[in-house]
Amino acid sequence: MTTSISVKNLSKSYVLNHQVDHAGSYVSLRDVIVQRTKNLLSLSKQPKSTAYKETETFWALDGLSFDISQGERVGIIGRNGAGKSTLLKVISRITAPTKGQLSITGRVASLLEVGTGFHPELTGRENIYLNGAVLGMSRRDIKGKFDEIVAFAEVERFLDTPVKRYSSGMYMRLAFSVAAHLEPDILVVDEVLAVGDAAFQKKCLGKMRDVGHDGRTVLFVSHNMGAISEFCNRAILLEQGKVFSDGSPSEIIALYSGKEFNNGTGLLEIEDDGSKESCITRISMSGDDNKVKSYFDLMESISIDIDYIVREKLPELQLTIILSKDGLDLFQAFDNDMRDEIEVTNKGKYRSRYSIPRMTLKEGVYTVKVLQGLPHKLIQEVKEELVFEVSSNQINLLRKSFRHDRVGCLISPGHWMREENYE
Repeated sequence: MTTSISVKNLSKSYVLNHQVDHAGSYVSLRDVIVQRTKNLLSLSKQPKSTAYKETETFWALDGLSFDISQGERVGIIGRNGAGKSTLLKVISRITAPTKGQLSITGRVASLLEVGTGFHPELTGRENIYLNGAVLGMSRRDIKGKFDEIVAFAEVERFLDTPVKRYSSGMYMRLAFSVAAHLEPDILVVDEVLAVGDAAFQKKCLGKMRDVGHDGRTVLFVSHNMGAISEFCNRAILLEQGKVFSDGSPSEIIALYSGKEFNNGTGLLEIEDDGSKESCITRISMSGDDNKVKSYFDLMESISIDIDYIVREKLPELQLTIILSKDGLDLFQAFDNDMRDEIEVTNKGKYRSRYSIPRMTLKEGVYTVKVLQGLPHKLIQEVKEELVFEVSSNQINLLRKSFRHDRVGCLISPGHWMREENYE
């Protein structure tokens, strides 16, 4: 089979500068501003600062080697900072590797982040032709695909409007449609698909699958394990710029959530940008031992803790958890479903817990997605999902109906009762 991408000992480094004082501690921007203000206000001559610059070499990619064959649909997964986006930028020729070899056969179309590849002053129509020209296509070829691109992106009304006036969703829809329809040999897609709504994401996954079935190669970075499982036929797990494992999606997702790779993790820290009326800052999972982890026995309960900051009085703030397996949403749970009356949430810091009783989930790999909002307004959708695994270490499932190879993802939520000699 023809090799589309060949990576040999590929590495990418960046030089980080730190300002350090004489004691060896890092100097923050706040420290610099305060000191300069003191210098301006002081009537006496201040001694010169003893701070100096210290450099650090950070290897975003460190000795990657793998080959991707024509027609493969490969998911790239890993924690934040593992090197996923850097790898796609190197493959897309946006940045050059520091060392190593990269061989690519065919044309590459990339969708790495909202804004990449479009000229903001040009209209949607003009950007379609511009992107096609960059891919080496003739005007006739682009024109032949034009109506299909516009219909897929659903931006007909705004086709002659400069794209700088598009919403992020419109921008992303058109950018994806252009990248997928102009017949690249290799399609590279980053987490940017999270910008679209659920219906469009499903539409994009279907289109990427069609691209793969046409014999073209797709590289897909996502924190959505359901999408990776549903779409990809291969997955590569990165950790600290290295290939941790390479195999089938089911194997790699199980490894990603298991004890060997996670070593106790089951935690998401979310940066608080300060602009939302309420912001989720931390999500963690724990079992009966109250330790944060992502590997559970089906005989123990599972708790999901959500920390959030509320900055203003909200009439009916609600948290939502969506539990999924293999791309299928199993259930959605709102934290205010059981309340009889509307409750007002005052300013402050909160922690809410959702508990899944023992013997509820069968063996397998699951994902948790968390959102918050008001009844008619989405405030925040946490982009990254928590992945966890349920297995059985305490009971023998061989003769049980809820072993993993039987139908369904949940153990029976009801209870059987038998009456003998009933008339």
